[in-house]
Amino acid sequence: MFRFFYNLAIILYGFGITLASLFNEKARLWRNGRKGQWAGIGSDFLHEDHIVWFHCASLGEFEQGRSVIEEYKKRNPDCSLIVTFFSPSGYEVRKNYEHAEKVFYLPLDTQKNVRKFLDLVRPKLVVFVKYEFWYNYLHEIQLKHIPVFLISANFREDQWFFKFYGKAFMKMLSYFTHLFVQNEKSALILKKHGILNCTVSGDTRFDRVDQIQRQSKTLKIIEEFKNSQTLIVAGSTWREDEEILIKYINEQKSGLKWILAPHEIDEAHIKFILNRLKRPGILYSECKHTEIKEFDILVIDNIGLLSSLYGYGEIAYVGGGFGAGIHNILEPASYGIPIIFGPAYQKFQEAVDLVELGGGMNIKSYEDFVNRLTALLNSSEILINTGKVAGDYVQSNKGATQAIVHNLLKD
Repeated sequence: MFRFFYNLAIILYGFGITLASLFNEKARLWRNGRKGQWAGIGSDFLHEDHIVWFHCASLGEFEQGRSVIEEYKKRNPDCSLIVTFFSPSGYEVRKNYEHAEKVFYLPLDTQKNVRKFLDLVRPKLVVFVKYEFWYNYLHEIQLKHIPVFLISANFREDQWFFKFYGKAFMKMLSYFTHLFVQNEKSALILKKHGILNCTVSGDTRFDRVDQIQRQSKTLKIIEEFKNSQTLIVAGSTWREDEEILIKYINEQKSGLKWILAPHEIDEAHIKFILNRLKRPGILYSECKHTEIKEFDILVIDNIGLLSSLYGYGEIAYVGGGFGAGIHNILEPASYGIPIIFGPAYQKFQEAVDLVELGGGMNIKSYEDFVNRLTALLNSSEILINTGKVAGDYVQSNKGATQAIVHNLLKD
């Protein structure tokens, strides 16, 4: 009965996406990306003996699993890797990922699609990253006796698996050969509900941000803009964050430099920021032929620089905390600088940890922001010690990638 209603829901979901694609760009990418993909899925794998399939829901999950994908390939160079995405946010950005032989959208989780996909790809090993549970895929993988792993998973008691109405879904967890979870709390929750095939391996993002930090770009433009002054880098900001930041910037005395790297970089939003600034500001795209050290604010209007930008800052502000949740705070933490963020952080273990340890600062209002920033700017001891806590936190939590890959290679 459960499977009947699940399959019906999947079919209705696909139909809903098709309707939404008439007026929604993301839904249109989701639908169009799956058109005609079967020929490409099957064309190059018919004679491969060792195919490993990694699945990520979206770009965030890909970044979570990327260190594992690359380390696995490094230690097993003869394998062929496929990476699948459910969401356009992952596929459209990483469809040309250099470490995979093929990158696909995941076909919708119908029984027909699943059997066709597995027959074409014939993986020897399957790895799902963090949050992605498709009943038909997992059930069929188990029937075919293919080892399947979940990595960097994080479980909470309030998740639907553990509700009275989620018992049928919890059965999916037993289909995994093994689950690698981020923390002891997740392992205890699983064991409480009878899922014993799990290991606490840690969070692979620590390895990834450490790798990114070590590979960060040298940006001469940023060095020129900073001009040896104190720089605050505000990354992945939304309008609620920018209201606070811009108010402070407009009221401050000179002596500070600011980089604003908004989450949305469409023309309307960039204009919103520039129109609100009362101090000298410039767009990154306009810097090349301009004497930029005279400006106080640099607004980043492209993507791909943020992780390197944090390396030039003395303090980081990470956006999203006045909305659905904060963005990546581990990237600035890897540089050993203090991090300020908004109130929606409780679902992010690294943020909870850093607040408790003293490497991250939570704010709920403009007044909180002023107080936190003032404390950091007025005391070099507080600034240095807070940043050191953040950096040490990243370094002490590395190692999940090696532990996971070591176990994957056993299968």
